[in-house]
Amino acid sequence: MDVLALLKSASLLVPEESATENDVTVDDVWEYLAHDEWEVALGLLEELGDVRPLPAVFWASMAAAAEELRLGRSAAWCHWREGETRDGVIRADLTLRAPSDGGRRSPVPGAGVLRPMWDIGHRTPTGEPAYAVARLWVEGAPALEPGGRAPVRLAPLTPELWRHVRPGQVITLHETRPVGGTAVLLEVMLPE
Repeated sequence: MDVLALLKSASLLVPEESATENDVTVDDVWEYLAHDEWEVALGLLEELGDVRPLPAVFWASMAAAAEELRLGRSAAWCHWREGETRDGVIRADLTLRAPSDGGRRSPVPGAGVLRPMWDIGHRTPTGEPAYAVARLWVEGAPALEPGGRAPVRLAPLTPELWRHVRPGQVITLHETRPVGGTAVLLEVMLPE
């Protein structure tokens, strides 16, 4: 694949009036592309992708460009965002239990690798929690330390189980039977 072509095609999907908080626009992206500064252009396009929802093809082109540039975390992020265009966005403020309270002793990997179970309110016929699985992405950090707190994004493996969740709702993370962390939902935008 041609990285330049992938980045150009992605940039054409960004509305001209879009601008980041730092006033970065698609014109800035084109300046970097003209000087073969592909990695910088990719980063700016990722930022522009946060301004307003963009189509899955934008994120697919970005992921392919990041893969060609061997930018693993960036490629994973673009694939994540591509999935969010289909399945919706769930963001939460997650607090992990401290190791002294029975929490995990190693950091939670931040790039969507961990697939913990979540108690989101479903129950079995006997009244026990019926857990739902969702991958976890730690925003703005490569990992979340034991006992730490950070904003996260969730990608449910079965999105229809999550249709009832709402901002402000508290859900719990489980890697084993005890609670591993508590999350307050910040944003829930699921497809109709």
